[in-house]
Amino acid sequence: MSLLPPDTRSVGCRVVYLCRDPKDALVSRLHFENKAFQGTNLSMDSAFSMFCEGFSPYGPFWDHCLGYWRESVTRPDNVLFLKYEEIKSDPVNTVRKLAKFLGVPLTEEEERSGVAQEVVRLCSFEALTNLQVNQVGRVRLGDNIFMSNSVFYRKGEVGDWANHMSHEMGDKLDRIVQQKLEGSGLVF
Repeated sequence: MSLLPPDTRSVGCRVVYLCRDPKDALVSRLHFENKAFQGTNLSMDSAFSMFCEGFSPYGPFWDHCLGYWRESVTRPDNVLFLKYEEIKSDPVNTVRKLAKFLGVPLTEEEERSGVAQEVVRLCSFEALTNLQVNQVGRVRLGDNIFMSNSVFYRKGEVGDWANHMSHEMGDKLDRIVQQKLEGSGLVF
């Protein structure tokens, strides 16, 4: 939250923050880095060590999440804190919550006609990865630097970390995150 322009707070902007379980976030970031940046071949062991020490492009994972979490607690009308795992487990309710937060709650007619379910279908991982723009499109990062849109999509699965790191690593990361978030009310 500290990286956003100061006006974000004063003009009443609404911010939606989405986070993932730290273990899945680490695995996702590892795959993204190795796919997005040619020649990068970061190992799980190296990525794990750096993550546990708080090395990340935007600061330690826990500090990043905690900033938005605290803002969502103190300013719930302006900051909506969502967890990927909760979205995956109840996407229709998340659509309703998001619509209400953005000031456009679903009407009774929209509820009856299945608007929330249609939004879920249109925004599903499968639907987004199958869009042509996400298969062949690219985004410009600099004067002559382009990145394929497909690098932003991998699996979108909850709990995939167990296929990439040991349970000992998972337990260690859980302990670190629990310690860093202690007393905040935020838990993973």
